[in-house]
Amino acid sequence: MTTENSTATTAAAAKPTHGRFNLAEAAPAVYKAMIGLEIASRQGMDPALLELVKIRVSQINHCAFCIDMHTKDARKAGESEDRIYLLNAWEEATGYYTEKEQAALALAEAITVLTGGTSQTKFGGGFVPDAVYERAARHFEEKELAQLIAAIIAINSWNRISVTTRAIPGSYQPQG
Repeated sequence: MTTENSTATTAAAAKPTHGRFNLAEAAPAVYKAMIGLEIASRQGMDPALLELVKIRVSQINHCAFCIDMHTKDARKAGESEDRIYLLNAWEEATGYYTEKEQAALALAEAITVLTGGTSQTKFGGGFVPDAVYERAARHFEEKELAQLIAAIIAINSWNRISVTTRAIPGSYQPQG
């Protein structure tokens, strides 16, 4: 390792990962429960599809830490640069995503934003439209759909934790 690489590695290791506080340290039981939800939601799911969903939800929620993490994980899982770059406009990126991936991304957006339907809450949100849910249900068996919904809920929770604690992007490195 050169001195330059050694200095860069030391600087990266010294770089703080949270601007406000670290949830794992401040509330270890909550963090452990979140890890449990994360692990449970992945069971039986295509890892590459989950990374696409996690990136898209993190884009919507403006979570730089999670975008950084999940683009790195997607690359490690073999995802192409084009598909990662085009996620923000997946509906217009004809030919890049399968029908199943499009259904998952549409469901992820609907669950994240909750703007569907004609009935609005006093806070402006709504619910997941039937058409979006039915589209996903055509591509996922019930168990897999339940896992996908749980994964979308988990990444939304992680995004809110990271945005609130001001998790700092750049330090995450994929495992293995």
